[in-house]
Amino acid sequence: MSPLPPAPPTTLPRTIARLALAGAMVFAGLSHLFWARAEFQAQVPGWVPMDADGVVMASGGVEITLGVGLALLTRDRVLVGRLLAVFFVLIFPGNLAQFLNHTDAFGLNSDTSRLIRLFFQPVLIAWALWSTGIPRGQR
Repeated sequence: MSPLPPAPPTTLPRTIARLALAGAMVFAGLSHLFWARAEFQAQVPGWVPMDADGVVMASGGVEITLGVGLALLTRDRVLVGRLLAVFFVLIFPGNLAQFLNHTDAFGLNSDTSRLIRLFFQPVLIAWALWSTGIPRGQR
């Protein structure tokens, strides 16, 4: 197995965006584990074949890991960016379920606000890819 190619050069705006996203991911992960755990449990779709608390704990751990990786693994930031983009795709069904099931949480207490949230998932994916310097042709 060949090693990953070196990360492409970055820019100050990308670095700032990457570190901001890293902080947001660590914060979100900690909120999964501590102060917003019950609200996150309510977001787990009923069709997920796992305990809701286990899903919330696992996703919180993944978010913290990805956030720390974004901040510290600068040489591997392209890989971390790809993993984070995949993670954002994988959690989208939970956001969709919140909309379809009319589940209130995190101040999203109307169908309009829950629908608007769905359109921010592609923004998060683009943020992860752009801020980690993934070449345009590989996004």
